[in-house]
Amino acid sequence: MKRRSTLVLLLALFMVAPLYGQQTNTVQEAFLPFDTGRSTDYRTAGGAPGADYWQNSADYEIDAQLQPSKHKVKTSITIHYTNNSPNDLEFVWLKLDQNLFDKDSWGAKLTPYEGSRFGNKAFDGGITLNKVSVSQNGSSYNPEKHSVGTNLKLELQDALEAKGGKATITIDYTFIIPEYGSDRLGRLETKNGIIYQVAQWYPRMAVYDDVKGWNILPYLGAGEFYMDYGTFDYSITAPSDYIVAASGKLENPDEVLTNQQQRRWKKATNSDERVYIINKEEVGTDASRPQGSKKLTWEYKIENARDVAWAASKSFIWDAARINLPDGKQSLAMSLYPEESAGDSAWGRSTEYVKGSIEFYSDYLKSYPYPTAINVAGTVGGMEYPGIVFCSWKATEGGLWGVTDHEFGHIWFPMIVGSNEREHAWMDEGFNTFINSLSTKNFNDGEYYSPSTPRDVADWLDSPKSEPILSAPDQVQPGNLGIVAYYKPSLGLQMLRESIIGPELFDEAFTEYLDRWAYKHPTPNDFFNTMEDVSGRELDWFWRGWFKKAWSLDQAVDSVSYIEGDPSEGSLISISNNDKMVMPVKMKITQSNGNTETVRLPVQVWHRGNSWTMDYNSNSKIEKVVIDPKKEFPDVNSENNIWKSEPTDEKKMKGSSGN
Repeated sequence: MKRRSTLVLLLALFMVAPLYGQQTNTVQEAFLPFDTGRSTDYRTAGGAPGADYWQNSADYEIDAQLQPSKHKVKTSITIHYTNNSPNDLEFVWLKLDQNLFDKDSWGAKLTPYEGSRFGNKAFDGGITLNKVSVSQNGSSYNPEKHSVGTNLKLELQDALEAKGGKATITIDYTFIIPEYGSDRLGRLETKNGIIYQVAQWYPRMAVYDDVKGWNILPYLGAGEFYMDYGTFDYSITAPSDYIVAASGKLENPDEVLTNQQQRRWKKATNSDERVYIINKEEVGTDASRPQGSKKLTWEYKIENARDVAWAASKSFIWDAARINLPDGKQSLAMSLYPEESAGDSAWGRSTEYVKGSIEFYSDYLKSYPYPTAINVAGTVGGMEYPGIVFCSWKATEGGLWGVTDHEFGHIWFPMIVGSNEREHAWMDEGFNTFINSLSTKNFNDGEYYSPSTPRDVADWLDSPKSEPILSAPDQVQPGNLGIVAYYKPSLGLQMLRESIIGPELFDEAFTEYLDRWAYKHPTPNDFFNTMEDVSGRELDWFWRGWFKKAWSLDQAVDSVSYIEGDPSEGSLISISNNDKMVMPVKMKITQSNGNTETVRLPVQVWHRGNSWTMDYNSNSKIEKVVIDPKKEFPDVNSENNIWKSEPTDEKKMKGSSGN
């Protein structure tokens, strides 16, 4: 009996072995288990934060001075850092992103000779540290420092205790604002003065998390940012003829705005139409600024934020309007731009765009969390920060809507959902591009809406240029970042919503992901697991085929035959999946009697191989079968998507009678 059982087991293994030994060349590879992690105390297998989830925090006090004559910023910063992790920390890491602009930086050395969007060969800058001190347990000291690329390591005299240990770090430093700061910051000469857009401008605490410990990937340009949350109390001192716009609430409007400007601000908070705080004719006039001092200090505060940025100029036209949020709450949309950008085909509609964008996302996802939403025109093509975004001064009409909507969409991804942009650009850029498509369809009855389909990337998927979404942004090949990080993940979410899960369940899962991870740090697995957990769909095949692999899809209608040769007895429709990517099947079937029907088959039709024959309850001859009739999937070969019946002799005669 034992020998017989062993023989049966061996036979079973031999029968199974060919299937799994050769599956890398078959469609079945798509259905192998996709490892999305296991439950820990910090993250559940269902995609939610665990019972003991933690993250560290950093609160910032910053005093900055803008010196336009030197394009310099002189700053003193105090960081209050709290270690909420279960581990003692013997050192801490900070990010000095301005060091990207040092001619000897890794980023400079990795810039191609012909230049790149994130390179800056014409500028030699970086942060100059004048003082660094640490306070712990009632005493202060100058720590040992180690610079590694754009990272700074501070050795602590006493380990920062787990679960609540605190340290205060004070740094005095200066840096020069580059003319072009890798499309993140910079300065623009305009008719009425320079516009400074200032970001990456202070030493930021690196994230210490339960996934990688210290996240110390260097800043090279394409990979953006990953930060903890905290409160920012900060001030910017500038010449008195400058306007300073920044993340958060302006704490001292009575000191930096004229009485008339304060009245206009208040009017804007009650107006759905733009209200000018400074109009074109007032730019640069004495009446537009408080008198009596050569410098003014603008004080700002923002809470539960992961970053701050600001802009300054004496050339700003400034308008504003209220943003209507759920539950009767409000925020204030504002736009600041030079005379060259004015006009209702350009930045004159910016505040309308800000308002429309934020109101949509607040209804669809989660209410906008900040008191103001500021759009600043300048040299930066498009970049996002909490409460403020930088967009190109040249943008007009649909281009301005698109960049404004995209940058403010980032408030939800990654400002609220704090993913690691340095490693996973698609978790903010791709998600944001997806919600942008919904927002654009909604705005002003689709004024700028142009639908996209997954077929738009089919040629790229079938080319040697194709790369997986799960590629680090700094490793994506030149010219590919827009598809890999933005467009392909967006189309993936579109397919999930419209063609695989369905809008209702998708929206429930997608918003649950946002609610679970608001102001926290999700990983890709947390997203994958949440979508499956809430939607009730097993999607390993989709994560592998669309996100992990550079695969392509080729569904085909191969043949149609009839049961016992009689169409009225039913039809047999044979289809195939000729490449590794799999998707559900949708077929439009047209009979000779005029009946048309769309048939749907689940993706599991490909479980056992790359071909399937479906019996169809026809009552007349099949005239035409079209697979993926609405082009919902990225099929790379449309020629085999359609099957047509051969014309009868009678139809052939009719077709030739007119010759």
